[in-house]
Amino acid sequence: MTRLTTIAVALALGGGLAGCAAPVTKPAVGRPAIPYTSVGLERVLGQDAAGLTTLFGQPDADVREGSARKLQFQSGICVLDAYLYPKGSDAPRVTYLDAREPDGSTIDRASCVAALTRREGGR
Repeated sequence: MTRLTTIAVALALGGGLAGCAAPVTKPAVGRPAIPYTSVGLERVLGQDAAGLTTLFGQPDADVREGSARKLQFQSGICVLDAYLYPKGSDAPRVTYLDAREPDGSTIDRASCVAALTRREGGR
């Protein structure tokens, strides 16, 4: 084999192996996921619509779908969606909460509840 042939074979093999390398990815940028717990939500979970209105004031949105209901409360700090579902013949009560900052970023639900209780109209 000539030197030129040896170099060509080495380049071809090296190029083939380069295709096997794992792509380099950048780490995800953003806020870390906030653990889902019910700590700090005791005064909201299990409430009916009247209890939420007493706590936060009038909802900014009231969406009904069948027997389920979503009440949304907003402030300059966060948006809280409270999902109310009936159990048997009882009135719908909060079984799930979702919270986010106005721009859609993640925020701790308990922090949002605390902020909303301090907004005008809330108690």
